[in-house]
Amino acid sequence: MKSVNKSSYIWLPLAIAVSVVVGIFVGNRFSNQKTTSEYDRKLNTILNLIASDYVDTVNINDLVELSIPQILSNLDPHTVYFSAKDLKAADEELNGSFSGIGISFQIMNDTVGVVEVLPGGPSEKVGIQAGDRIVSINDTTFVGASVNINSVSSKLRGVKGSKVKLGIKRSNTSKVLSFVVTRDDISVKSVDTYYLIDKTTGYVKVNQFGRNTYDEFINALSSLKQEGAKRYIIDLRGNGGGYMEMAILMVNEFLPENQLIVYTKGRDKKDDSQVWSDGNGSFQDAELVVLIDEYSASASEIFSGAIQDNDRGLIVGCRSFGKGLVQKQFMLPDSSAIRMTIARYYTPSGRCIQKDYKKGEEAYEAELLNRYNNGELYSKDSIKIDKSQIYKTTQGRTVYGGGGIVPDIFVPKDTTGITSYYIKVLNAGLFQQFAFKYVDINRAALKKMKDYKQFLRMLPPDEELLNDFVQYASQKDVPARWYYINQSRDLILSELKALIARDVFGNSAFYPILNRNDKTIFAALKALNRHDAAFPIRNSF
Repeated sequence: MKSVNKSSYIWLPLAIAVSVVVGIFVGNRFSNQKTTSEYDRKLNTILNLIASDYVDTVNINDLVELSIPQILSNLDPHTVYFSAKDLKAADEELNGSFSGIGISFQIMNDTVGVVEVLPGGPSEKVGIQAGDRIVSINDTTFVGASVNINSVSSKLRGVKGSKVKLGIKRSNTSKVLSFVVTRDDISVKSVDTYYLIDKTTGYVKVNQFGRNTYDEFINALSSLKQEGAKRYIIDLRGNGGGYMEMAILMVNEFLPENQLIVYTKGRDKKDDSQVWSDGNGSFQDAELVVLIDEYSASASEIFSGAIQDNDRGLIVGCRSFGKGLVQKQFMLPDSSAIRMTIARYYTPSGRCIQKDYKKGEEAYEAELLNRYNNGELYSKDSIKIDKSQIYKTTQGRTVYGGGGIVPDIFVPKDTTGITSYYIKVLNAGLFQQFAFKYVDINRAALKKMKDYKQFLRMLPPDEELLNDFVQYASQKDVPARWYYINQSRDLILSELKALIARDVFGNSAFYPILNRNDKTIFAALKALNRHDAAFPIRNSF
């Protein structure tokens, strides 16, 4: 039996070695293997024949690169190959940092607009400002159809200490300004925001489980506790996972001693493990609600499953994604890598929540769409439960395996205000564009605002803001249709206010504004006010 020890991380090497969802284990297993097997000889023979006798000249390296994903596609959907370049990009987010220029940006009318400049970052040091437009990179014009998120990121990110020259168009001058920015390490936050929803309820939004997530998470909880929080809402909606050990450390903060958090079983016994709580968590007595949706996966499901199966808190929202497979990373000689499924993980009750993948990758990817089509996201009765996989929590409540975490309290997707007009302006990116333009025009006044609450008070009346947006959308070829606009009024205004606030204050303002109309949060607060989330949970909902 193993227990979590957050101070010494004694258990961590084993957990990393056998149970990393998105692997960080680096080995040279493949490079050390002798290519003497029958399969190796067959593959090498084919490649040599192509190189020597095929009618056209073929780049063998390119052929191998194309072949590896095809081979792996016959396994499970989460066994994947990364080229050296793709691996670096994939690791950066989870590792909590990358080398770049320290801005957040938005693409508007085929031009890169600077939304936010990281305080103390490389761009701020040379004088780049929010609202600037990047029109050239390294003396090459950078506007037009070729401008997209990937192309911008590839040009702005680079080796720490390297330089990039930017041509900047600023609203108060007709001249193109030139700045040389020295790239530096940029931290990536996995806790988007935390704040008090009311006097005693702390809210924490976690977007992924990266290398620094536990540190950010415990800092958020501790800060909220100092502000008066006695109960917590942990929002894992849209969180696709990451490092398993981060989820384990976070769960440990809420569990009493000797509670099973997760266990793994692999084909090889060395990939079997169990992790138990150590009883040193600082929030064992706090009432807890965890929010999930259909995009909550992997480490999010480990966290949710441990909380649910130990009757430690309530799970609220929609059924989670259903990823119960464990990957380990194997490095290849050219610095590429394979992340291979080596085990399944199980929640404390014994559930494997991996959904079916035997019908192929196309069917696997279509499963979420099927949930929409089948009405599952709008009706609890439409949730497809495998009643052959019945399990019990520590208090005897019924839970199910075979496809995600089914929430204790189901909250249907909110379709209020979703009209054809709303869909058109959303798909056209007009909310973001209008917000950026509004901040650009009113930047001087907005900079004087101390926080988002003061910001909300200085905004124009709702009708004026709505009319301004509708007029802007009309100029962008989305004509006003007031019948639908009035139906979408509250949704449009909430979206606009949140996005404008984010452009000024970041995510710390975005979520508090957006969450004011969030029915899943309302359901969580209702449960907390009834004390339904008090440990141990005995009631079924």
